[in-house]
Amino acid sequence: MTLLKKLDENILKWLLIFFVFFIPLYPKFPFKIVNYTYVAIRLDDFFIALITGVFILQLLRNKIKLKDLHFLKPVLIFWGVIFLSLVSGLYITHTIDFPLVGFFNAFRRIEYMIVFFIAMSAIRTAKDFKFLMYALVVSLCFVDIYGIGQRFFGFPAIQTMNPEYALGKILYLTPEARISSTFAGHYDLAAYLVFLLPLLWGMFFYARQVILLLLAVLSMLILTLTASRTSSIAYLISNSIFLLYFRKIRYFILIILLTIGFTYIDTDLLNRWLKTIQIKQILLNEQTGERIVVQNITSDELPAGTAFVKIKKDEDTTASSLLKEELRIKASLSGTLEATEEAQYQTVSAVATDISIATRFQASWPRAIQAFQKNPLLGSGPSSITESSDGDYFRWLGETGILGFSFFIYIIIMILKRLYDFKNKLASSAQMLVYGVIFGTIGLFINALLIDVFEASKVAYIFWFTLGIFVGLIYLNKNELKRV
Repeated sequence: MTLLKKLDENILKWLLIFFVFFIPLYPKFPFKIVNYTYVAIRLDDFFIALITGVFILQLLRNKIKLKDLHFLKPVLIFWGVIFLSLVSGLYITHTIDFPLVGFFNAFRRIEYMIVFFIAMSAIRTAKDFKFLMYALVVSLCFVDIYGIGQRFFGFPAIQTMNPEYALGKILYLTPEARISSTFAGHYDLAAYLVFLLPLLWGMFFYARQVILLLLAVLSMLILTLTASRTSSIAYLISNSIFLLYFRKIRYFILIILLTIGFTYIDTDLLNRWLKTIQIKQILLNEQTGERIVVQNITSDELPAGTAFVKIKKDEDTTASSLLKEELRIKASLSGTLEATEEAQYQTVSAVATDISIATRFQASWPRAIQAFQKNPLLGSGPSSITESSDGDYFRWLGETGILGFSFFIYIIIMILKRLYDFKNKLASSAQMLVYGVIFGTIGLFINALLIDVFEASKVAYIFWFTLGIFVGLIYLNKNELKRV
């Protein structure tokens, strides 16, 4: 076979190998900033365009086949719903202020999911599957190593967690900052690990290689260093059920002990859990409804928000008295209130959530619910409820309505069910790999309760890629399946 012919036969596989390293490891430097949003066009968009172009060309040349329309039909319907939602938001509910931003937001959904079909079509032998699966694991190893370097050796971070960071500025994290490795933020990194950790355990039981066990332990440490509470719960639930389901009691005990140990060594995650619910003094203005929490705010502590349950009226402390005096002086200087109106502030003792939970209850989720109510079937359209909804379920309902929400969930469950039904054709050890993907997806579903994990580009690309290479196994013949 000549070099050109070999390249022609395997070009998708080689592009996917590059993809599986490039997507997680290349920082999110912007190529072009899109006006009115801090979500930018990046090099990964151009690479996805390239690999999609090659995919379509190979389809037209009959070099590859989609093999089955079973998965294509619901995905095409979902994409249609996304663009109907876009049209509705632009011309019916008028909830999309910037058409180009809405279009890019809708198109990115296609961009993520097209990777599923490309990966599925690239699996023509068991060797292809193993090659891509192990490439995924090696790239995870590099992500973990960079995370260690970021935490202990000052490796820089490129984040997109606010408009200023999204310009591609190189950040050097302070000791109390949560690591993000090569990802856009600590939540994205944590979600990536939540998805891949069950697969890592499955690969360890499949291959019985100690290095895979060590990588799983390292990934658990990195997850702890992100200090993401939602992800830590998702990881514990999905991994624990996975291990207990197969009666791997020793390994279940191991992850519990390691989690406790890592949390003890780096206390940021524990401190954030302890700050989730706080007893605070709150100054409540009964006339205006203004709420002010009496607290000292530092960079290494999670402050309380203003979502609270009142316990009782409280006596003023030194801190609350000083805060009232400060409010009185500011009101007097601004002329907005008379000095005597200081008395309108009542001091109460209350059970308050931290600012992260409070933001969801008071802003993100109500905004998504209002968007949903404007058009329950199609939502208010892509990009209509800001860059983050702090929970994928609220985001899907708010932006794409019942139709978008239902089809997205249906597609994922349909894929998982097909994999579950197929697993019995594999050897018992290889079945652990399928279960790893299933439990990893369950972990993401748990994570999506409070985080927009399926919208995080690095997480979404790897998620759909992984589902794609596993679904590709379904279409291999019996002889190839024996080699898995």
